[in-house]
Amino acid sequence: MANKTKTEDYIGPINSDGKGSKVESLPNGVDLVSDDIEYFKRKLEKAHKMTYQPVAYRFTSTKEYVDEFPVAYKQWKADTHCNRSHGYSFSIKFYFGANELDKRGWVCDYGGLKELKQILKDQFDHRTLIAADDPDLEKFKQLERDGILDLTVLPGMGCEMIADMLYKYVNGVYIPDYLGAGEADRIWCYKVEVRETQSNMAYREGHREWNESLFDE
Repeated sequence: MANKTKTEDYIGPINSDGKGSKVESLPNGVDLVSDDIEYFKRKLEKAHKMTYQPVAYRFTSTKEYVDEFPVAYKQWKADTHCNRSHGYSFSIKFYFGANELDKRGWVCDYGGLKELKQILKDQFDHRTLIAADDPDLEKFKQLERDGILDLTVLPGMGCEMIADMLYKYVNGVYIPDYLGAGEADRIWCYKVEVRETQSNMAYREGHREWNESLFDE
């Protein structure tokens, strides 16, 4: 079993002046008498980058579409009745954050979201949703060809996956293309909720500062 390094192996005993004594064989030649502050500062900065830190905005506005999108879908990977086709009327809510308001005193122009609602209707309104890896995909495609249903194929299924898809689309495509580059620098859609019922909802949260990829690798 590999030896575990203890905290005291790096810090050493504390002297009467409050400074750590120098210890031998430190990693990469680190001298904790003189370098301890910078060493642990780098460790903390690395840990900070590895975690998703909360971000607060001075202003938030929301846009919600309540029971606007009746859909049928199934989660074929589920071990319950959810692996059969069933239906919900989706509600979708977007949270837009900004630290500065525009010249009208708004976070965003709700009128500028008309195209977003139409995009959502094209994807979800009276549609059957199916995952791209669903074993029954070809059967559903045939049903669409037969005129029995309108099909939307998604990378994954479930409120969490749909919220993730919408979060990436709104920040990566919709805001820059429809609202403009200037607004894309000012506004961030930091939360997307997808609700099946009053008791079942999932959301995707994220922030520009997290530097996540908004596009599939």
